[in-house]
Amino acid sequence: MDVKKITVIGSSNTDMVIKSPRIPVPGETILGGDFKMGPGGKGANQAVAAARLGGDVTFICKVGRDMLGEKALAGYAKDGIDTRYTFFSEKPSGVALILVDDEGENVISVAPGANGDVTVDDIESVRSVIESSDYVILQLEIPVDAVAKAAQIAHDAGACVILNPAPACELPPEIFRNVSIMTPNQTEAALFTGISDDVEAVMRKLCQSGVDKVVMTLGSRGAAIWDGSALEMVPACKVKAVDATAAGDTFCGALCVALAEGESLRSAVEFATRASAVTVQHLGAQESIPYRKDI
Repeated sequence: MDVKKITVIGSSNTDMVIKSPRIPVPGETILGGDFKMGPGGKGANQAVAAARLGGDVTFICKVGRDMLGEKALAGYAKDGIDTRYTFFSEKPSGVALILVDDEGENVISVAPGANGDVTVDDIESVRSVIESSDYVILQLEIPVDAVAKAAQIAHDAGACVILNPAPACELPPEIFRNVSIMTPNQTEAALFTGISDDVEAVMRKLCQSGVDKVVMTLGSRGAAIWDGSALEMVPACKVKAVDATAAGDTFCGALCVALAEGESLRSAVEFATRASAVTVQHLGAQESIPYRKDI
């Protein structure tokens, strides 16, 4: 079977996670939480998910010349990810501080560090890698102009461009025209469209902006698919959520792998839904991302 090449371009962070009974309000201190530190970042999480689920993955990121960056790269290599095109910054590697409550909900604050140093010139320097890819996965934890350049190169080369528009921010109109599949959650989709209470209307509007297809994640309600002509709903798996961190990233990585293996969009979304259901049952980011045997 012809193995499709997946390239993920995005952020690499170290996650510092505290699990506590509830999220504190401003000015409040809560004692008794558990602490874990591990690799994260939306780009890295999606690359790890795709690799663990069977994809042939190259990850392009930027890290600091520090212990956290070295440790992150060693972890990606352990998962079989090609990191030959990593860039280095004089800024420290990215860090995310995450609070998780007993219901599995979280709040996250990110210090981008080296992630914020990714430039259009960096992307241009790996043009040949992007052009040789069948699938390119992007997110918004690196500068938008770099994301837009990567999308344009990939689209022009005929790759399937999957954009996970998180964290949501204002995007240049041309980026939508270079996206094959957008994977927002409901909050992100509402920010881009101004529509919050009509799933089909939101997805129609995103496609009118130029996106080919939309897969919207709806948490415990599953996911919605808009292929440009019809709405399909895929139910969620019923599980006890412990921590939602990296669930959306697992979804994106799994979706890409299934598509690369020739599955239909609906079948790929069903697979991604099962993969993310495994993730939410565990604490942490990459520690919670499943392997193929776990699905």
